[in-house]
This record gives sequence, structure tokens and C-alpha cells, in this order.
Amino acid sequence: MAEGCEGWPLARPTAEITAAGASPRDRPVAGAGAEICGAQRGARSLKKSHPVLERSKGETFAFIDDLVAEHDGFKVAPLCRRYDVTRAGFYAWRRRGPSAHAVQDRELTAVIVRLFWQHQERYGSPRIYRELRRTGWTVRRRRVARLMRGAGLRAKAVRGYRAKAGIRARFAQHPNRVWETHVDRVNRLWVGDITYLRLADGWRYLAVVLDHHSRRVLAWTLSRRRTARETCRVLAAALKRRRPARGLIFHSDRGTEYMGAAFCAFLARHRLEQSASVRGPSDNARAESFFHSLKAELTRGVVFPTEAALRRALGPYIQYYNTRRLHSALGYRTPVAFIASTVTAPGQHTLAEHRHF
Repeated sequence: MAEGCEGWPLARPTAEITAAGASPRDRPVAGAGAEICGAQRGARSLKKSHPVLERSKGETFAFIDDLVAEHDGFKVAPLCRRYDVTRAGFYAWRRRGPSAHAVQDRELTAVIVRLFWQHQERYGSPRIYRELRRTGWTVRRRRVARLMRGAGLRAKAVRGYRAKAGIRARFAQHPNRVWETHVDRVNRLWVGDITYLRLADGWRYLAVVLDHHSRRVLAWTLSRRRTARETCRVLAAALKRRRPARGLIFHSDRGTEYMGAAFCAFLARHRLEQSASVRGPSDNARAESFFHSLKAELTRGVVFPTEAALRRALGPYIQYYNTRRLHSALGYRTPVAFIASTVTAPGQHTLAEHRHF
């Protein structure tokens, strides 16, 4: 089991060594004054950016060993004096070989790399840490983050959207019901949104419906046009699959695909309460979060040649999102596992009824 608390032992400050009357070997090196001047001007301290200072002796020895091996002009003795370690300690470190902690780090890093690529670069340190804990490892999240940095593993990400100033006042008859609704079960509040995805010959529009409580994607459609017809179609598919009880709230942004007469009439026919964002994308955070994950983990940097290729990629990803991807908002559970852990209430459907999606 891997356990322990990470952190670098703090080196004794140079000013304290000088004040204590240390030997010439321990005195500050040339350039310290320039460092202080740089810090006063607001520049980052060179000490904080240095690969060795304020690090453990083992890392200092490793740094010196790399320098000696890579450059013929570097010698052990001057480097040891420069970094305030002894030659005897350096050669003793070289004879000792890797510590038990280092061996354990290598073993843990191999597991982390396997999980990272198993999830196709979609997991950062918080989710990798949860996966490790689920499989029996006793490890701290900071250690996982350190090992991922050391291995050059970084989860996919995209920049967030910048909120637009103002809203369409003519749609003010649709309030934001999310603010006043306590969502404690599935099929109480659904959210929808639409985004664009790039193809070699243009763009396609992806419309989705999600359950606000479980974050599960209930239905999706891909089309060439961004119209109310597509938003009606994806909501009809979700209604057919779930058959929710009366009183369901559907929340969306104030785009014309959701505020137009055709979509409003569709909601009225199915006796759904309409809700709309007021302050911008943050009011529809569930749908925006899904699109952020989708673009960061699936479509970023990828141009699909055909619509069929994009569909073949979307289907497995949404299945993965619903059944395998850990969600921090759900206590690092999948939407399917989260639904299974909740008590089935009137108007809800059991997990077995939805295994097909």
C-alpha cells in the first residue's frame, strides 16, 4: 500500500547560515543580490524556480549525478560545494540505490499511467486518486498529483465560455425555476442545450437532454441545422425513454431553439413546466459542464471526416459518460451508480429499465 505525506524538506535559509558564521563553503553564492533585486521588482524568486534549492538531499544528489553524466565539464566536488552537500554523502547516495519510497513511487506511477490512458487522457489527479482508492490503494491526492506531474500526465481541458452581457428581455415570461426548485430525485428537473461540433465539411449541431439530479445524458441528436425541430426531437426521445410523472421542469438557455413558439407549444402539449436562464451560461451549468467534458475529452484537436465518424465517436463517449466516468459532483460515482444508490420514488424508473442508454 502506498501512503505518506508529500512535501519537500525546507533547506536552511542562506541568510541564517551567514549570520551564524558558517564556513566559506556555506556562504551565499554570487548572484544572490541580483535575486533580491529581482524579487523587489516583482519578478519571481529564482530560488522558487530552481530545480535543486529547497529540495531534499536525495534530489540534490540526483541533480548533481545527472549534470556529471551529461556534461564532461562538471565535476562532483565543485557541484557538491555549490549545492551545500558533501562528496561523501553523494557517493554514499550513489551506492545505496533507490529507496523503498522511490520504488513504491515507480510502482504507483505505472498504475497511474495505466489508468490515465485507460480513460483516454480524461482523468486528472482528483479522479485518478479516486480510482486508486477504489482499487485498494492508500495514497494521498497530492502524491498522485506529484507523480502525474513527474510523468508528464495532464488531463484534456478546454477554456471555458465567456458569458455574454445581457439577455433577451422579450423572453422574460419564462422564469428560472432552477433557483426555487429543490431537486432531490431524478425526473424532477431536466436540462437541455445545443452546441456545435466541427467536421471536415462544416459544422454539426449536437442537442442533448440531461437529468439535473443524476447528470445522466437521457437523449441526444446530431443535425446540420440549429432549429426548434431538433430540440423538440431530442426532448421527445427523452420523454419516450423515461416517461416521467407530471410536473417535470425543463430548463434551457434563451436561444431561439428553446424560446420559439414551436418548442413552447411542444412543452405545453406534454404538460412540462418551462424554465430559462437569466444570468447567462452559468444558469445552465449541468449542460455546459457536459459540453465542456465532451469537447475536452473527445473532440478537442480532432476534425472528424464525416458525420458518420462523429456519430460513431459520440455514442461510445456518452455511454462512457453515463456508466464509467466518475463525477465529482456525485461523490465520484457514475450517473448510473448514483441512480442505483438512490431510493426509487413514484414516477421514477429503475436502473434495469434504462440499461440500453
